[in-house]
Amino acid sequence: MILPKYSMGIGDRFAHQGKAQLAAFIKAKELGVEVAPVWNKSNREHTIVHSEPTSVREEANHAVKVLGWKGAYFVDADHIGLKTVDRFLGASDFFTIDVADFIGKPADDSDIAAFVSACGKYAGSLRVPGIEGALDITPARIEAIARKYLHAVKEAGKVYRHIEAAKGKGNFAPEISMDETDQPQTPIDLLFILAAIAAEKIPVQTIAPKFTGRFNKGVDYVGDVKQFEKEFNDDLAVIAFAVKEFGLPPNLKLSVHSGSDKFSIYPAIRRAIRKTGAGLHIKTAGTTWLEELIGLASAGGEGTQIARDVYAQALGRFDELCGPYATVIDIDKSKLPTAQEVAGWSGEQYANALRHDQSHPQYNPHFRQLLHVGFKVAAQMGDRYTDALKKFESVVAKNVTENMFDRHLKRVFVGD
Repeated sequence: MILPKYSMGIGDRFAHQGKAQLAAFIKAKELGVEVAPVWNKSNREHTIVHSEPTSVREEANHAVKVLGWKGAYFVDADHIGLKTVDRFLGASDFFTIDVADFIGKPADDSDIAAFVSACGKYAGSLRVPGIEGALDITPARIEAIARKYLHAVKEAGKVYRHIEAAKGKGNFAPEISMDETDQPQTPIDLLFILAAIAAEKIPVQTIAPKFTGRFNKGVDYVGDVKQFEKEFNDDLAVIAFAVKEFGLPPNLKLSVHSGSDKFSIYPAIRRAIRKTGAGLHIKTAGTTWLEELIGLASAGGEGTQIARDVYAQALGRFDELCGPYATVIDIDKSKLPTAQEVAGWSGEQYANALRHDQSHPQYNPHFRQLLHVGFKVAAQMGDRYTDALKKFESVVAKNVTENMFDRHLKRVFVGD
């Protein structure tokens, strides 16, 4: 099972927007760019919403059938490990193996010594095509990378082999995720991480490192865009080198996690993939849930009231909802409107505050981030929320499709 050159991970918390999401991919294809949709939902999200991975497969299959999509598509077991993977085995054909929690834990000294010895030939001034200048690599640097990452890669190997035993070799696309950690990985780190992955014989198709800068949920990139662009291009060069040097799959590509709405780096990403011909996987995560809220708010009546109620409850449960996402949100509570203020807003005011249009004077990134992590509130509304999605399907779907196409697919893959 081969992941195509371009793919996009699309979250859908409540499994109602599959058709609206896929419609955006059809629009991109009509412009000559085929991007494979990858419906993703993590174990944490399933637990909060009380859903099962089969629901994601059913949603994807239904959308594909109804809209007549002929291209590749996938269902991702998002951010899984050995403890959580089993419930995804039947429904998923893309597995994001998340080993961030194992970074920094020591591997056996004998394994580290063997790895350093095997990679010793790369010590010195290493030239990697596409990277300006030489990479300065010492045995001590290789050992430091092994001490930080080798145990995590070996854990990825255990998870990969567990999935392979259940699904069979070649019947799924594996991704390795290392992005949810404290420090970014340098291109040199990535080179030796890929060497370790090859040694574990994992046919990885995408790799998600942590880049420089902040990748907060649902809002724009915070950091030095020029530094990101250099790092991104160097990582692409490292991957191309590693594919040939270590015998990794030829379609191995870079993955940008929490890529939702990172508008300031989209031009750099687009330039890089056009210049190099490299593939890309980018995840939009929970922006579809926010478009549902925008659609409900815009619909008026009960839809607007549900949107107001979601915010009021989310604000009252701030610590509970934000705690699990503390490393990927930056919310200034002083810039959040009160529940009483929002209760007096029109649906248009609510939508303007939430919609990611940075030029709009009412846009509020703090409001947006709180609602991004507040889907638990909507889940606990049960039928009241999902019945509203059905009742106001047309206005919600319009927002979902426009967001996915205009703000994401078009900006990353189509461009000017």
